[in-house]
Amino acid sequence: MIRKATLLIISIYALTFFASVAKASAPDDSVKPKFIALAPLSSVTADRFKNPEKPVVFRHGDISWLPELALQAGWEPKHLRKLGEIILRESGGCPNRIGSSIVDANCNITGYTKATNKSDTGLLQINGVNYNPERNKWAIACREMNICTQEPLLDPINNLKVGKLLFDEAGWGPWNVCNWNPKAKGCK
Repeated sequence: MIRKATLLIISIYALTFFASVAKASAPDDSVKPKFIALAPLSSVTADRFKNPEKPVVFRHGDISWLPELALQAGWEPKHLRKLGEIILRESGGCPNRIGSSIVDANCNITGYTKATNKSDTGLLQINGVNYNPERNKWAIACREMNICTQEPLLDPINNLKVGKLLFDEAGWGPWNVCNWNPKAKGCK
């Protein structure tokens, strides 16, 4: 219980901090993350998926691949609808998305906004406080799965597995818009 509360508090703190600095900004191609070289989306190998003859194709706004990959990552079928809503809101279904990146219809990164949330990573926009021990000595992804840097979270299966770990600890709380934007639609 204490672990769940600590994770939720850390997630709320991070979301509140990033929401305060990530106000709507006009796209700015000159702002690029300095801490990771992005692999092309095509580098997500087909052998990571159950049917390598039919590779998963990622397109912005399309999560038709969700049941196959989420179940492989340990999610239960009853959670897929909500998980899909979160993925569409957080990354548009693009596993290579980092925080403020702008993507085209094929999930290729075309630029960046001025927002400073560049630690948010992948499908579920896993925040750096959950994987980077320099930001949080209790970073759950690092502690439980040995995922301690951003790059492994660009892999959709890894991202979904870390998301499941967060969900098991704190439910949907890490992705609850009301935690970082109490004025959002539906928040009381």
